[in-house]
Amino acid sequence: MVLLVTSASGSNGAGYGKLLAFTESGQLLEPFTEDTRVSDPRGLGVSGGLLFLNSGSDRILALDGKGQVVRDSGPIPGLNPGGGNFGPDGRYYVGSRTARTIVAFEPTLASWSEPVLPPAVVPFPRGFAFGHDGTLFLASGIGQDGEGDNTILAFGPGRRILLSWNVADAEFSPLDLAIAPNGNVVVSSEHPFDAPDAVTTIREYDWTDGRLVRVLAPDRQARFGKPRGLRFGRDGKLYCVAQDEVVAFDFATGECLGSTVSLPSLNGQAVIFFG
Repeated sequence: MVLLVTSASGSNGAGYGKLLAFTESGQLLEPFTEDTRVSDPRGLGVSGGLLFLNSGSDRILALDGKGQVVRDSGPIPGLNPGGGNFGPDGRYYVGSRTARTIVAFEPTLASWSEPVLPPAVVPFPRGFAFGHDGTLFLASGIGQDGEGDNTILAFGPGRRILLSWNVADAEFSPLDLAIAPNGNVVVSSEHPFDAPDAVTTIREYDWTDGRLVRVLAPDRQARFGKPRGLRFGRDGKLYCVAQDEVVAFDFATGECLGSTVSLPSLNGQAVIFFG
């Protein structure tokens, strides 16, 4: 089992622009793959023993346990993929930052559907996940141009917005979203977004109505700058990739456990366990 982290590049930071592999204890191994189709990587998902990766070259790739590309969607102009998650129907869902919506791919990557939500459904998609009952939760945040909003939408049957689910939290700006073992919605937050004095936290919302349940904050063991991708491990701990580190939290108690990974210039975007 390895811990994989996508590290962005280009205008988003020094970053490496690679998919990096670490031991579970945080030791850097090497890039998981050197395939040139992996460019400025973002979201990750695992299904059927394969790792699905969103590449900044407007394509989706599936890699085996040796880091070899075994499936390739080919370039899809304008895809601009952000986060990725598998849905209850077995398809791989991807946030399209240009279209500002979510699209779905068959696991073969041979075909992809029309957007599963309307185009421009949010100003800037910042992470999404499916709840235990199939509800699709989509975080909407602020883009690099400063435009956008800070909210989370819930979509029920027929992908209609659930008006009964509402987040009233003036102190968050979501960067990624995950579903906790208890079913609640968890987001990484940097508020105000991209501000030098931004407050960075993990925020938990009740899955039934959007009520803020609690806030998990870093301690002196972690700087927790620019938190991004979230993932729960097999041990029930919550992992969040951030600038120069991956920080772990004991989700049951809310305690910050410090940095699992420390690596200068790590411009982390997504994190996942694989193998």
